[in-house]
Amino acid sequence: MGTFVNTGTVILGSCMGLLLNRLIPERVSRAVMAGLALCVLFLGISGTLSGKNPLITIISMVVGAVAGELLDLDGRLGRFAERLEKRFKKASAKSSIAEGFVTASLVFCVGSMTIVGALNSGLLGDNSMLYAKSLLDLVSAFIFASSLGFGVLLSAGFVLLFQGGIALFARLISPLLTTAVISEMTCVGSLLIIAIGLNMLEVTKLKVMNYLPAIFVPIIIGLFVK
Repeated sequence: MGTFVNTGTVILGSCMGLLLNRLIPERVSRAVMAGLALCVLFLGISGTLSGKNPLITIISMVVGAVAGELLDLDGRLGRFAERLEKRFKKASAKSSIAEGFVTASLVFCVGSMTIVGALNSGLLGDNSMLYAKSLLDLVSAFIFASSLGFGVLLSAGFVLLFQGGIALFARLISPLLTTAVISEMTCVGSLLIIAIGLNMLEVTKLKVMNYLPAIFVPIIIGLFVK
């Protein structure tokens, strides 16, 4: 139930943001986008402080980058987004669907609140943390969608699959998601959020989607390192 509520708040906030998106002048939209990029950088930098083992972060990024490039995740997402953009041109006029989807998905799903909340939901039936997260994501989805467009709405699907998957298989995967592993996953994911912020400021043009597998590498490392 916590995941369904969270997904619903992301959808609601995104729809409200898309309505506002149509009313914001281009000049104001660019200024808001720059401010939002700085906030994304702040979220990313804050999250990296949870990491305790730099070696795990390095290995995760390298392995994740290799896997992402071989699978061409960025290219696949780009082609999918292009098809959607042809259909929803007006909704995504100020930003690409891919950018909005990746940015929102990482911000909504990276962090201990997501993983611990989903585990509590699946193991204990305690949705309180996910309900609190839902309120935060409602506001975030509204702000992101008003600047990044339709892709933020699509991130609701990622929230449902990622967060719901953890809750559904909580009994199976909870031994793998120790406190140390969650901290390292948060650290790696936060590095990707920093990359998104730099892309939004047009400082870099990193294919962030190709680094996404890096988030899950700490789980594998955790099987061998106690």
